[in-house]
Amino acid sequence: MYSEKVMDHFQNPRNMGEIEDAGGVGTVGNAKCGDIMRIYLDVDDNGIIREAKFKTFGCGAAVATSSMATELVKGKSIQEALQVTNKAVMEALDGLPAVKVHCSLLAEEAIHAALWDYAQKKGIVIQGLKEPKADIHEEEEAG
Repeated sequence: MYSEKVMDHFQNPRNMGEIEDAGGVGTVGNAKCGDIMRIYLDVDDNGIIREAKFKTFGCGAAVATSSMATELVKGKSIQEALQVTNKAVMEALDGLPAVKVHCSLLAEEAIHAALWDYAQKKGIVIQGLKEPKADIHEEEEAG
């Protein structure tokens, strides 16, 4: 069963859409379930995420985790956004069913992929950020 917060973010997603000329764009997917998540970041000159938007093709949990992930990184520094984990996304949504935990992992990976893209465009290194895996990959089911 989904929590009220998951249902709210699925039925009323925040930050849906794209950012033209985004500072960073990250696309990840799970070949097994077909979810594809793209997160756009607009980062100011001080390294603060001004805006975050998403486009997700997938189940309700994928939409809800994308929505929550963008809410969690807005207004944060790059380093703070890097600390947004799948656990933080799940906790903010009051949990996910075990078979949907992979959606929160995709949200974390999409944030990291967008931050990587930003770093590549700016020619900078973000401490603690690793190069993302291939865009679309098979992920072992968690739980």
